[in-house]
Amino acid sequence: MLELRPSCEHCNTPLPPDSVEARICSFECTFCAHCVDEVLGNVCPNCGGGFAPRPIRPARDWRRGNHLGNYPAGERVVYRPVAVAAHAEFAASIRTLPPEQR
Repeated sequence: MLELRPSCEHCNTPLPPDSVEARICSFECTFCAHCVDEVLGNVCPNCGGGFAPRPIRPARDWRRGNHLGNYPAGERVVYRPVAVAAHAEFAASIRTLPPEQR
């Protein structure tokens, strides 16, 4: 189950469970859309993969108890600001590859 981390790992912007600005990689590294687009260039600084919009867990119990009430968002803040110059160097060689080819 997705952890739904509460903020961007780079800028610490709040990303509540219903945020359409949250982006995750396949390891659930969590960043805001602005940082993914403007700082990271769609390259995860932790794994080199790409990002996708984080799914939004239903707030209401539509079916079988699968909702935020039973499965709340995570509270663990992961705040690791990216060294922008080092990331640019790391990402330079793979940025042009689509995530599915990395």
